[in-house]
Amino acid sequence: MSSLLIKNAQVVNEGKIEARDLFIKNGRIEKIARQIDLPADREINAEGLHLLPGLIDDQVHFREPGLTYKANIFTESRAAVAGGTTSFMEMPNTVPNVLTQRLLQDKYDIGQDSSLANYSFFMGAGNDNLSEVLKTNPRDVCGIKIFMGSSTGNMLVDNEEALDQIFKNAPTLIATHCEDESTVKANLAHYKELYGEDVTIDMHPLIRSEEACYLSSSKAVELAKKNNTRLHILHISTGKETALFTNSIPLEQKRITAEACIHHLWFSDADYKTKGNYIKWNPAVKTATDRDQILAAVLDGHIDVIATDHAPHTIEEKEQPYLQAPSGGPLVQHALQALLDLVKQGKMTLEQVVQKTAHNTAICFEIEQRGYIREGYWADLVLVDLNKGYTVTKDNILSKCGWSPYEGHTFSSSIVHTIVSGNLAYSEGKIIEVGSGHRLLFNR
Repeated sequence: MSSLLIKNAQVVNEGKIEARDLFIKNGRIEKIARQIDLPADREINAEGLHLLPGLIDDQVHFREPGLTYKANIFTESRAAVAGGTTSFMEMPNTVPNVLTQRLLQDKYDIGQDSSLANYSFFMGAGNDNLSEVLKTNPRDVCGIKIFMGSSTGNMLVDNEEALDQIFKNAPTLIATHCEDESTVKANLAHYKELYGEDVTIDMHPLIRSEEACYLSSSKAVELAKKNNTRLHILHISTGKETALFTNSIPLEQKRITAEACIHHLWFSDADYKTKGNYIKWNPAVKTATDRDQILAAVLDGHIDVIATDHAPHTIEEKEQPYLQAPSGGPLVQHALQALLDLVKQGKMTLEQVVQKTAHNTAICFEIEQRGYIREGYWADLVLVDLNKGYTVTKDNILSKCGWSPYEGHTFSSSIVHTIVSGNLAYSEGKIIEVGSGHRLLFNR
């Protein structure tokens, strides 16, 4: 599609909501004005709809290569665009683990061939691949991922010297999964001593505990301060951890930033009774107090961005007993609708949703010409109807795993159109598999 005209939209951007038309040509926003009457190949009447920058999800697990029975880049990017997410950054705990530049390039090749959304892939850090990590190009790779606690994929970095060297020498942003391994192991041993193999899901936040999270996150912050590292801590799950971060300087000046995920803003440990392993994540969903404190930290700027940690597993895997069931779940298709429910509940504003899912992610990662609705920027956009409800059913779940923790829930809003790099990728319930996502570039 070479040109697209959007008429009569309520544009949510940079702290304002304004009635505007947009003219898109060759993938970019060419003009924004109160009224535009230029000829276009396609016109969308957005009367009654809100136009937002597409979400930029800085943490997904799309399972390709090696785990494609759970998901792949094509299927999950379809789910992403159906949910208004136009760009994603994917994690290296695929099979084989992405610990070399060659394996990293293999993933970019898959993304180029099959992703409907814009994409970037993290380079993985291990105990003994520093030379490969140092070859990472900050211009076209989103960052380096370090698992400072073991999770799906067994990529734990637990060698103190290796950690120190990565923090000291990393050529770009480091993103960390922070849970203290020895604390988790000791907690697990304690509960297994009490219950044997019959440990249950409600013990998950006691095993992967507040203490485990805080010990590891505080260690990462200490290492980053010591080495002046650009550190981004993923999926903060406790109120206690939020005190590790500052809101006293502009985001552009921060060397240490943090992310909150949809599930830690939505669920609490009370939900294990009904949702069971389907809300088993690492780090764990914890108390309602933690959930409220995380949201407060998002709103006051201690936490900078919101993402999903989309991490599908099969129903069969999730139906196993607690100790065998893997952690993670699909969220990318419903993330925006979940946040719009929080808006409806008066817990956030539309402007804050846009700030935390698009503007701030673009700032954090220094993404080139995305994350805002601006003339000259790439047209990554989502049109939403705030007054049209949407019920999640098995039939409308697009993730390959075929389930969602939101199944049966009726959201207050609907995703109407999603535009990726100027291409209409999703429209009124249908995926339009033309054009492809672009590789994200970074101003660094």
